[in-house]
Amino acid sequence: MTQKLILAAGMALGLSACVDPSLPQPEPEPDPNACGAADLQFLVGQKRSVLAMMSLPAPVRVIEPGMAVTMDYNADRLNIELDEQNRISRVYCS
Repeated sequence: MTQKLILAAGMALGLSACVDPSLPQPEPEPDPNACGAADLQFLVGQKRSVLAMMSLPAPVRVIEPGMAVTMDYNADRLNIELDEQNRISRVYCS
């Protein structure tokens, strides 16, 4: 039992020497619901006019069909996509 413990401790020390603290650490995965989109899924299928009656968290972006949007990622930004009938087709963070 003692030999196994010593062997395990030695292996742990050996593996810890393989970690280079000067290397950049991976970024943590962003919260896919950081903007609160999960709580607003009831909007999908609604007319755009319902947005005027709501107090939405900033930042928010309403995306109309064919509208150019930036590709930058902001986990806190609420995106609301509209379809050709001016109905909400998608609510998501980015």
